Amino acid sequence: MAFMAVLESDLRALSTEARRRYPGVKDGAEHAILKLRTLSNPSEIGHNEDILRIFLMACEVKTVKISVIGLSCLQKLISHDAVAPSALKEILSTLKDHADMADESIQLKTLQTILIILQSRLLPENEDDMAQALGICLRLLENVRSSDSVRNTAAATFRQAVALIFDHVVGAESLPAGKFSSGSQISRTSSVTGDVNRSINFSESLEQDFLSGGSSLMRENLSKAGKLGLRLLEDLTALAAGGSATWLWVSSLPRTFALDILEFILSNYAVMFRALVSYEQVLRHQICSLLMTSLRTNAEHEGEVGEPYFRRLVLRSVAHIIRLYSSSLTTECEVFLSMLVKVTYLDLPLWHRILVLELLRGFCVEARTLRILFQNFDMNPKNTNIVENMVKALAHVVSSVQVQDTSEESLAAVAGMFSSKAKGVEWSLDNDASNAAVIVASEAHAITLAVEGLLGVVFTVATLTDEAVDVGELESPRCDSDIQANFLGKTAVLCISMVDSLWLTTLDALSFILSRSQGEAIILEILKGYQAFTQACGVLRAVEPLNSFLASLCKFTIYIPNEAEKRSGMHSPGSKRSEPLVDQKDSIVLTPKNVQALRTLFNIAHRLHNVLGPSWVLVLETLAALDLAIHSPHATTQEVSSSVPKLTRDFSGQYSDFHILSSLNSQLFESSALMHISAVKSLLSALSQLSHQSMHGTLSSFGQPSSQKIGSIRFSVERMISILVNNLHRVEPLWDLVVGHFLELAENSDQHLRNLALDALDQSICAVLGSDQFQVAHSRGNDMETTPTELQALECVVISPLRVLYFSTQSIDVRIGSLKILLHVLERHGDKLQYSWLDILEMLRSVSNASEKDLVTLGFQSLRVIMNDGLSTIPVDCLQVCIDVTGAYSAQKTELNISLTAVGLLWTTIDFIAKGPLHENSEEKETEQTDGKKGEEGSLNISSKFNGQSPLNVVDRDKLLFSVFSLLQKLGSDERPEVRNSAVRTLFQILGSHGQKLSKSMWEDCLWNYVFPILDRSSHMAATSSKDEWQGKELGTRGGKAVHMLIHHSRNTAQKQWDETLVLVLGGIARLLRSFFPFLRSLRNFWSGWESLLLFVKNSSLNGSKEVTLAAINCLQTTVLSHSPKGNLPLPYLKSVLDVYEIVLQNSSNYGSNAAGKVRQEILHGLAELYVHAQQMFDSAMYTQLLTVMHLALGQAKISSDNVEAESGHVLQEQRSILEILPQLCPTEQLSSMWILLLRELLRYFPTSHSPSQTEESEINKATSNDLIPENQKMTRPEIPNGIGFVSSNKTEALLPSLSFAEKLVPVLVDLFLQAPLVEKYIMFPEVVQGLRSCNEESSSWSLTKSEVSKIAVMVVMTRCDYILKRFLIDENDLGEHPMPTARLEEVIYVLQELARLVVHPNTASVLPLNLTLRGVLEKEAHLGRRIHLLILFPSFCELVISREVRVRELVQVLLRLIATDLGLQSINLAG
Repeated sequence: MAFMAVLESDLRALSTEARRRYPGVKDGAEHAILKLRTLSNPSEIGHNEDILRIFLMACEVKTVKISVIGLSCLQKLISHDAVAPSALKEILSTLKDHADMADESIQLKTLQTILIILQSRLLPENEDDMAQALGICLRLLENVRSSDSVRNTAAATFRQAVALIFDHVVGAESLPAGKFSSGSQISRTSSVTGDVNRSINFSESLEQDFLSGGSSLMRENLSKAGKLGLRLLEDLTALAAGGSATWLWVSSLPRTFALDILEFILSNYAVMFRALVSYEQVLRHQICSLLMTSLRTNAEHEGEVGEPYFRRLVLRSVAHIIRLYSSSLTTECEVFLSMLVKVTYLDLPLWHRILVLELLRGFCVEARTLRILFQNFDMNPKNTNIVENMVKALAHVVSSVQVQDTSEESLAAVAGMFSSKAKGVEWSLDNDASNAAVIVASEAHAITLAVEGLLGVVFTVATLTDEAVDVGELESPRCDSDIQANFLGKTAVLCISMVDSLWLTTLDALSFILSRSQGEAIILEILKGYQAFTQACGVLRAVEPLNSFLASLCKFTIYIPNEAEKRSGMHSPGSKRSEPLVDQKDSIVLTPKNVQALRTLFNIAHRLHNVLGPSWVLVLETLAALDLAIHSPHATTQEVSSSVPKLTRDFSGQYSDFHILSSLNSQLFESSALMHISAVKSLLSALSQLSHQSMHGTLSSFGQPSSQKIGSIRFSVERMISILVNNLHRVEPLWDLVVGHFLELAENSDQHLRNLALDALDQSICAVLGSDQFQVAHSRGNDMETTPTELQALECVVISPLRVLYFSTQSIDVRIGSLKILLHVLERHGDKLQYSWLDILEMLRSVSNASEKDLVTLGFQSLRVIMNDGLSTIPVDCLQVCIDVTGAYSAQKTELNISLTAVGLLWTTIDFIAKGPLHENSEEKETEQTDGKKGEEGSLNISSKFNGQSPLNVVDRDKLLFSVFSLLQKLGSDERPEVRNSAVRTLFQILGSHGQKLSKSMWEDCLWNYVFPILDRSSHMAATSSKDEWQGKELGTRGGKAVHMLIHHSRNTAQKQWDETLVLVLGGIARLLRSFFPFLRSLRNFWSGWESLLLFVKNSSLNGSKEVTLAAINCLQTTVLSHSPKGNLPLPYLKSVLDVYEIVLQNSSNYGSNAAGKVRQEILHGLAELYVHAQQMFDSAMYTQLLTVMHLALGQAKISSDNVEAESGHVLQEQRSILEILPQLCPTEQLSSMWILLLRELLRYFPTSHSPSQTEESEINKATSNDLIPENQKMTRPEIPNGIGFVSSNKTEALLPSLSFAEKLVPVLVDLFLQAPLVEKYIMFPEVVQGLRSCNEESSSWSLTKSEVSKIAVMVVMTRCDYILKRFLIDENDLGEHPMPTARLEEVIYVLQELARLVVHPNTASVLPLNLTLRGVLEKEAHLGRRIHLLILFPSFCELVISREVRVRELVQVLLRLIATDLGLQSINLAG
């Protein structure tokens, strides 16, 4: 075993140490080792004294080393129960001898050994042995020669020994296990509330322990251990009193140490004093006597008795007796408490008073202690009112700050202490603080303790009240039923008694300290106390304390002076406000104290809303003042340095105090839904009373009513609405009270109050209509067949006041208010209305005739809600009225935007009629009879029910549709362009969207009565309207002249505006033809309508504007393209379109060049698309006509083009269009003969054979022939002379538009030629070749512009090429053997190739920097110098000949040959 091995090791160490000087010890150790080896476990060692004897022998030597080994081995043997109990006396004797040794380590080992003995089974049960063991500790403790560490260890060992002795007593007497400590031993929390809660929890656990401790009967007989503990207790009491011990082996002991041990016993072993008579007698007669004597304050104490530490121990012991034994020691505790209370009034040292206040504070925050004290003393007539006296003493300490010279400093220190405690930090002074600062801090500490004690009383009362509610002795103030007071329970009676006895003193002290304090933490704590006590008073129905605390709390919330106070600049005479919060500028500053007080008030109101009753008025006055402050632009919190505008506050990034308070203010009234109905009525009555007081104030005052009065009325109204909204489930008993007050306000002469009443009425009506109660009535009304019903009566009662308000007054603001209410009702609850629609629509019709813009706007908003969201709920017989009212708003001249939006609403109506509840029947629309005698009308067959009404038949449907069409046609002639354009768009969009649902007869009516008439009307107005420019809307004046809004030039005349309308009409017609052409073609007289449309297109090309012409062409083009691929377009329609295009092109010269070009482009692209989509319908004549139209367009483009554009070589837009469409005009198989016509037509645009030839290209081809250029560097692209341009010669045929066009036409011609059939290709081959050859002949003239451009270009090219070649040479030399990057190599090769292709015009070559002699020679020889640019780069070519790159060397050789050829050097024959 490990223990046996360690013990053998210790014996070997002992043998080694004693080897020389103590051979007997050595021999004994060796003998013990041999003996130890024969043993197997520690229990056998206890039966063998040889091993123990050798260790005792070692201790007898009394040398330090050997004694240490011996004591250590003794400790190990005792710890492992390897020592027989019979050896205890010998061991104690050895320890006593060692205690007398002067060595500190020996003394400490001795104390350790004693403690191990007491903790082992060797615990002495004999009084002599115990006295001897304790005496060793006390001897070391009182020995002046002992070191501090030894004395401290001795004191700790004695304390542990006492604890072990009394633990043994508890076990021997069969008392409850565990130690029972008083509440003062628990640590303090960061708030008084936390202290009270923790003391409650501790008290509950303590009571449970006492109750579970067995019988409560006290016993007189003691066990042996009990007697031993009693003797120890008596000796300790005697020593604490300054006497001598009779049992302990000590003559004297410090009183503070003895008293400290007594305090430890009293606090941890209360069960002994409760259960054992002998112990209780010692406590009553000896300990209490000792403490009473020590508490004397009328004489000076001498020695340690007068020291603060001894005084603290006495007070702590007294506190334990009061907490734990007051029930059995009533008289003694009464004396103790009276003496403690008396101390607070005496002129004693401040530290002494602070100690007493700490005790009193502890009693107050411990609910169990305070409850027992109040029950034992205050509720017992025979005893003193101890708790009341304690509270008065604490209040006296708080109020004493008024007479102190350092009151402000003390209060600041008190606030600091509370703040530190809230943060969990101990408050402390600086190290270098002066004596005055120490005095101030001490006074502040005393005040802090007193305040915490008062708060402890308050929270204890609140806690006990909550306990009474929990056990059912009191009703909760939040219950739904009427609360009946019933105070028969024990706890309830206790709470009532405590409130009656303590409230006045507590309120005075707390209100005083709250008025003088500024720290956040102390204010929060005091306000928590206010809240707790006020709520307790409300639960207990203590009216006077409740109202007093509420009144006091309201003083700290907010203060707004009345008018008289503002004028005088002073508070009202009866005001007791301690902090004036309003200055002469009417600003309101809320301090943190105000904010926290308001929060407390909200909490109280929430908690006690069912029991406040008449007290609501006081609360509401404060809340009204708060509401005024929240909405005041001058109101701030104290943290904000200057006034903050309301909007800035509302939208700041952080939640300010105003946000929080406003939210709390609203939540209070929202919670009225949880209140009893009688409480809600009390609250409404209080609000009405507040509003009446303010209303009478506004009527009786002169001039404008004050903002404060208006604010109070507004507050009352808003809160009444809030209550109504939150009590809709029981609105009947509250409605008269609320609405009656609103109606009274609506009759007021003040405009603000009237508006307020209208808003309130609006919210109230909407709230009722949106309530669940109205929903039930609405669903029940739908099931009733007879009228009037309950639903109809309710609806009429709600809606009729709006109509009466509008027609019975001439006041604009009242009319606007009624319309706003109507709008809100329709927006939110229009789907619930059934019986009020006619009245509402007639009211809106009358509004459309009003001249006030605001009225019209509001009325139209209501109509828009009806048309967008309410059509499905409107009865069928009201739809026509809706359409008429919408038309009235479309035609009104007050507001343009309203007219435009109303036109859109007509489309909404059509959508509703077509696919709303009036859905189509499942049967398809019948097709037309094949015999053509008559057509069956396919239309919407309405078969569904409409909101409980009869189904809408076809006649009614058609009537509604034509009603809308008629309105739109009428609006299409409106003098306002925006309105008529919107009407036109809407009409055609409706027809396009729902045309498939219209019958033939309806389509005929639409075409001849609405579509073509609106086209004729618009065309007539466009032709006859004024062309004078308009001036825009006048915006103001500048320099005495009017400034007008700018109008775009395309819309600055009446004619141009009508042109825009006409374009919209044509676009609408195009949409109809594209969508319904096959169906419309089957109508009677449709061809006449088509001819009228063609006639309009022809006329527009002669007389109309460009936009109208393009729109007309697009109308025809869209129709043809949409239906020709489907085979729905007959040939006459197609031919008629070609004829119209030809006529329009002939008349295109009537427009400006730009406009004509766009018309021609549109026609050309249209022709191409037309041919692509309808090529199967084309015959030879039509194809020939197509080419004729194209030729006509090109000829017109040539005529209209200017000379500058032609000279610059640009291709005109029309020519580009022809080039784009030519590939699409390939003749079909049945038109193969047209290939010859098409190709010959294109060849007409090439130059004739008489054009000058171009020789440069042949020379270039010769220079780049295969014998000069290697195979891998052949030039594949044809060389085009740089600086050579094509210009029309006088001999060019008149059909040639430009050489540029001919050039662009070449690839197109080639592609078409390749696509032609073989026969036609064979026939046209000679002509095509001849035409292409003529394009390659050089022109004899040279454009001056091209010459200048070429000169600039050639210098730029040469400079760049020279730089590239030189840079290549440098880089190649720098790289050495490394290869050149591919990109650089390709760049150089490309430059060399292009230099070989380049041919320079002589005029261009004149700018090149050549030697004058060389230039003269070249100018004389005309056939030389075509590649003169290569001479400029000749030095670089010479260096490049030796380049490492093979391709570069080969290209340079080619260039050098070209130079030689250009200079005529190759023709020299050296042999000749």
